[in-house]
Parts: sequence; structure tokens; C-alpha cells
Amino acid sequence: MSTHPSPIRYIGLDIHKHYLVAIGVDQDLHQVFGPQKVKWDKFEDWMEKNLNKEDSVVVEMTTNTWEVHDLMVEHCHSVTVVHPPHVKLIVRAQAMTDSKAALALAQLHGAGLLPGIWVPPQDVRDLRALVAQRDKMRKMSTTAKNRLQNALHRHHIVAPRGNAFAQKNRSFWEDLALLPAEKSILLSDLDTLDFAESQKKILEEELGKLAAEDERVPLLVQLPGIGLLNATAILAAIGDIKRFSSAKKLVGYAGLYPRFHQSGMSYSSGKLVSLGRRDLRWAMVEAAIHASRVHPHWKKIYRKMEPRLGAKKALVAIGRKLLVAVWHILTEGVPDKHAVPEKVAATLFSYAYKVGIKNLPGGMSALEYTRHNLDRLGIGENMTNLRWGSRTFDLPPSSLKVKKN
Repeated sequence: MSTHPSPIRYIGLDIHKHYLVAIGVDQDLHQVFGPQKVKWDKFEDWMEKNLNKEDSVVVEMTTNTWEVHDLMVEHCHSVTVVHPPHVKLIVRAQAMTDSKAALALAQLHGAGLLPGIWVPPQDVRDLRALVAQRDKMRKMSTTAKNRLQNALHRHHIVAPRGNAFAQKNRSFWEDLALLPAEKSILLSDLDTLDFAESQKKILEEELGKLAAEDERVPLLVQLPGIGLLNATAILAAIGDIKRFSSAKKLVGYAGLYPRFHQSGMSYSSGKLVSLGRRDLRWAMVEAAIHASRVHPHWKKIYRKMEPRLGAKKALVAIGRKLLVAVWHILTEGVPDKHAVPEKVAATLFSYAYKVGIKNLPGGMSALEYTRHNLDRLGIGENMTNLRWGSRTFDLPPSSLKVKKN
């Protein structure tokens, strides 16, 4: 922490790919420093010579902001990261230059008009990067599959039954009689699909290892529609749940609420707001789709809302309710009030195999891991076995009964 109760200078940094522009203002918002243009290979030397504990620095969120933040945070009074749209809401210049942008940042920061965003710790950044990369591979795989299917449709060719892209069907694709250019594109798409699927598998294995070490994941997978990958995506987006003082604030962060307009006695609502974390919105709507199909409570809620709201809005509403449940579960460590112990047990057992038995904490077996987390949630104490597919497995005895006795 800085020994200065308040900063003396406010430094705005306009960051670009090859350089940054810095301008500083005093407490009266008068320019007292810069503009200085600094190339990245000279940045650390410039920082050592020009910044001190009396400087409060502000930067907009961009590709390398976290690295810049980490380099400066020990040298300055404080480093604030802001969301670009927040700046644009205030500054609407017809002609914007690097110097004008840096000056605007410095003055707005000095005036206290720029709310800073949360700076995630390194482990959250790593998880977000892995989730984002896995999502890129998923999209690449989907695009390649669509292109391959389109090739069949153009020539009225029927795809093999089952998984047309399975390795056993590779010869089917390679033997298609196509023009040379089209054949080359098809083979390229097959290679793209192989690459995307192999990378996706590697990334999912790494996410599984991280999930096995995270005690929050078993809390989330008790909710319908939330499995290993969805849980890691949700946790990556949320970060520290303590930064949300209420479920309403978490819903707002996700952007899972509709636009609305109220004037006098009239009120109207529309589509979802475009702000918020898109990845968190997507994860919750995906969970809602599954929950509305298989879970008794959410199926009932969907059937009640769908005639009035329509299918899409009903799923968004369920996604919003599930996110409220996520907040309570992570904040209070409680079971979902609509949880069905037998379904939760089966989900935990399946999850244990997905993360890999060797990755489970304390060398537990899948059944021991299932019982451990049922006891954490305080449910299923009278369950003696679980059904998984067509098989039945005996569960270890619950520690909850021992505590009561």
C-alpha cells in the first residue's frame, strides 16, 4: 500500500500494439506531464524513471492490460483498469488522437468519474484463457463439420449413420468422387477437424485437472445442466463470488436481464441488454435448456412461462433463476433447494470419471468422492446406493449420520 493518502498526479495511458502515450494531470486536472510516446521495449525503463508512489494510473482494458497492470502496480499509488464503453459514455469527441485519449483518461480518472473493473488474479486469468481457447477449438470443429456436411448436401450424398465424423468413417470422406479443388478443400476440412478435436481433448483434460482441485465445482454440478465444462466456464467468468454482494448484481454482471423502458404509467421490456459477460450468459442459457428438459422443477417452470413469454425468453428467465441459485450455492455453500439427491449423486459420480480418478483429491475413489460431496451439501444421508446408467453401485456410509449420533 502507498504511504500517500491520496495521489498527487493522475496518469492516463493510451495503449496501442507497438507503443503507449502517457499524459498526467494534477489534482486540479491541469496537465503537468507529457504527452510522452513510449515503445514497449523501453516501457520498463520509462516506468522506473517517470512513475512513483504519488501517481495513480488509469488504462483501458485491452489485450495486454493485465501484464501492464502487473508491471506498474508496485511502482504507483494505484493502477485502475476501466472498461472502454464506460469511457465512451462520457467522452464523445468528433476527432480523437492518442494524446487526447490519454488526457481524457487522466482527467476523468482525476475527477473520479471512471469506475475500475475487477483485476482477476493469475489463476482466474489462466482459467479464462483455457476456457476461451477450448471454445475456439469447439467453434473451429463445428465450422469444419458444417463445411463437410455442406459438401454432401451439394452432391446429394447420404452421410454414414451415427457419427459421420468418427475415425471409422474417415475412408468414406477420403473416397468421395469430387472435383480436384473441392476434394482438396474437403481434405483440408478433415485435417482442421482432426486438429480442433485433438486440441479440444488436450484442453478439456487440463480443465479437468483444475476442476478436480477446485472445491466449488462439485457445488455447481449439482445444478441441472451444469457439468464439468459448463462449471469451469461459469467459475472463470465469475472469479471471486465475494465481489458480488447480491444475486441481483451477479445477474447484472452476466447481462441476463431485459431492456426496459418506463415513462409515466407505461412500461415495456424487450431483448436482453448487450452489456455483461457473454460467456456467462451463454453458459446459463445452455444450462437452462438442459434443465427445462430433464429436471421436474425446471420443466414445470418452463411449461408455465413458455406460453406467455415464448420459448427463448422462457429459457433466459430460467437461466437467470439458475444464476441466482449459483450465487446462493457459492456464497453460502448450500445445496440447491430443488436438488434431487439421487440425480446429484449420479452427476457427481459421472463428474468424478470425467475429471479422472487419478486427479481426485486425497486419492478418493469415485464412490468416496460422491459420498464426500453429498455430505458437504448435507443431502442424501439415507442413500445406500446410486444408479448410473443400467448399473447400481453401493455408496460408502454417510458421515452425517455419525455426527447426528
